[in-house]
Amino acid sequence: MKGKFITIEGPDGAGKTTQLKKICEYLTSGGKKVLVTREPGGTSLGERLREVLLSSTGESPVPEAEALIYAASRAQLIKNVISPALSKGTYVLCDRFVDSSLAYQGWARGLGIREILEINRWFMGEVWPDITILLDIDPEISLKRLERSKDRLERETYGFHKKVREGFLKVQEMFPERIRLIDASGSPEEVFDKIVECIRKFLR
Repeated sequence: MKGKFITIEGPDGAGKTTQLKKICEYLTSGGKKVLVTREPGGTSLGERLREVLLSSTGESPVPEAEALIYAASRAQLIKNVISPALSKGTYVLCDRFVDSSLAYQGWARGLGIREILEINRWFMGEVWPDITILLDIDPEISLKRLERSKDRLERETYGFHKKVREGFLKVQEMFPERIRLIDASGSPEEVFDKIVECIRKFLR
């Protein structure tokens, strides 16, 4: 039996990490075998690329290089982690995936959503999320939630983060059947209740 691929997306500070843990616990309690991974990262090469992408020191990649480095990390993760797990019937939960590239590099960086989509389609093949949970929140609220030290992207201007949110909403309009929009402005429990409703419908 083929597994299911679930991704969680949203702006920085939307609460993805918290909700990912809750989703994992929910699926595991229902008897599902679950693998949790993240982007960029999830493989030894991907984690090194993550450092390149998110480090606040050293030379920053230009937008085009940034998009391609994310794609390289994603290709490695798909081939070495996601595809093998799905073929074994495992439920794969991923913190960010291709929709982040579409929102951040495609829209906020101005490289073009469809252009970034084509780059990723080249190596993704049939490995697309079965369902994507998009946590939507005003960046004015979400950025205040970041209590830890901020990485390179989190240090971007408010205007950039506002464009990221716009990008996610545009991507959701492109894939309304796959991407489920969730208001992330409430408490973690309130947000999770909404997510569970989506997942229950998806699992039927």
